[in-house]
Amino acid sequence: MSGLRSAAVFKGMGEADLTSLEHFSKLKSLQPGQTVFREGDAGDGLYFIISGKIQISARFGDDQRRVFATFGPGEFFGEMAVLDDAPRSADAIAEEASHVYFVPRENLAEILERNPKLALRMLRDFSRRLREFDRKYMDEAIQVERLVTIGKFARTIIHDLKNPLHIIGMSAEMMGIHGASPEKQAAGKSRIRRQVERMSKMVTEFLEFTRGDKTSSNVIETDYAQFVNEIIDELRPEVAGTSVAIELNGPLPRVNVLIDPTRLAHVFYNLVSNACDAMPGGGKIKIRLAQKGREVITEIEDSGKGIPPQIAQRLFEPFATHGKAGGTGLGLSICKRVVEDHSGKISVRQESGRGAIFVFTLPLTAGSNQGAS
Repeated sequence: MSGLRSAAVFKGMGEADLTSLEHFSKLKSLQPGQTVFREGDAGDGLYFIISGKIQISARFGDDQRRVFATFGPGEFFGEMAVLDDAPRSADAIAEEASHVYFVPRENLAEILERNPKLALRMLRDFSRRLREFDRKYMDEAIQVERLVTIGKFARTIIHDLKNPLHIIGMSAEMMGIHGASPEKQAAGKSRIRRQVERMSKMVTEFLEFTRGDKTSSNVIETDYAQFVNEIIDELRPEVAGTSVAIELNGPLPRVNVLIDPTRLAHVFYNLVSNACDAMPGGGKIKIRLAQKGREVITEIEDSGKGIPPQIAQRLFEPFATHGKAGGTGLGLSICKRVVEDHSGKISVRQESGRGAIFVFTLPLTAGSNQGAS
């Protein structure tokens, strides 16, 4: 399997992991025009090309097929299967006689957990491909108006991937420092795993929103104060380089809520990111929690200039933007959907002399504790 070892993406991998990769990989020979997988097939793994060319395409509109990309030797495809187990979103067909290695998702995931630098390289390639797709569609937007919207979607995904990619990069660097303790290495692996899960859920949430599909939620009963504290611990390193400080105003009510932690975390990530964009010179973000009746209220306030009333009325509509260069106005629409899927409500208010204040509510569980921590 010398061809598999020579792939640039595996540069720097240890011998044990290379041997493990070879053990799990299966060589497949393809004839010109042969289908590797079709849209809707199970996303069961990743493919690496040894020779030949593979064409990635999908159907649009009136059964019209559009080619996204063509990959050659040394490249990989089917990468979405590494991030989630959703069905394939496109067709992969051999453009000419080809040889590819197939690596099952579960086996590759184990190798990625042990090799954060490999995970980072693959995620960067994934991000680069999204940029290339975005550029391609924007070039065609003059002739096909609907591609403008696709370009906006791609830009939004790329924008949202930047922060988790940054954290993965920092964690990989910390783990690679000579003499890093087992505790630091374990913490780095944990951060990388959480960020990969965050990116996977982010992409899934976005795609389901644009298709109008109902997003599946894995809700669990959660101590909301503990959940918010953990989210803030994740967010502080992200805003550290922006001269923005996050303050958690207590005491926090000790209440339980039924939530999908990964989906609800996206609401915090988005609102805090928007607040940072509204304060390019730095500032403060205040997060407050309060219990009112059978609801818990979360407020996220920034020290920016605020939002004009005429904009606030339509801020949660798709494509409504305010003060965010290159924004598509989809982030807050997705936040609204996530909160409402949790049987809550989200709004924004403006008070004299203060920045924007975003507020969302969540219902308490039937046996939730009363009081503050």
